[in-house]
Amino acid sequence: MPADSTLHAPGRWRTVDILTCAVLAVAFGVVFWAWNFVWAGVDPALTFFPPLAGILYGVWLIPAVLAPLIVRRAGAGLLTEALAATVSALLGSVWGLLVVYQGLVQGLGGELAFAAGRYRRYGTATAVAAGALACFAATLWDVFVYYPTYDLWAYKVPYIAFAMLSGAIVAGLGSKALVKAMLPTGVLDRFPAGRERARI
Repeated sequence: MPADSTLHAPGRWRTVDILTCAVLAVAFGVVFWAWNFVWAGVDPALTFFPPLAGILYGVWLIPAVLAPLIVRRAGAGLLTEALAATVSALLGSVWGLLVVYQGLVQGLGGELAFAAGRYRRYGTATAVAAGALACFAATLWDVFVYYPTYDLWAYKVPYIAFAMLSGAIVAGLGSKALVKAMLPTGVLDRFPAGRERARI
């Protein structure tokens, strides 16, 4: 049976699951903080078509997809994404504490894809959907909180669309690639994902 259609029943949270989510959150919290500077540096260069900035969004959504792919527990994406956002806020995010709330929104968006499969499907299609939905939730927050007066069709719709594409590719496919790269190292052997080594 292909890995994309393999079913895995969700189980109880273990200490190793919580620690893994925490480690991922801290690591990506630092990445988030650094990515803020990339966003700030690239944004002025996109004045010819500002919605194109959405293509940079995927990096901020990786924990919302990667954590569930590894831990395979309900709420893993929400927990890890929110914690990562909190770490970036503590490091000095230009958006302040609002990123913590946005992290929760992003995590919930990604969680929807895994919940739709009853937390039993962790294939490529689910990962891509999780990345896209996490970005949809994130940019929906943006257009209501940061860009409420911007034109719907000239800015908001294309901005969300570019971000969802970025989420699908960077967060979705990128997270699947990270899991695949980690499998040969044995670090995932204590997780259901590690037992797919022969199939992925």
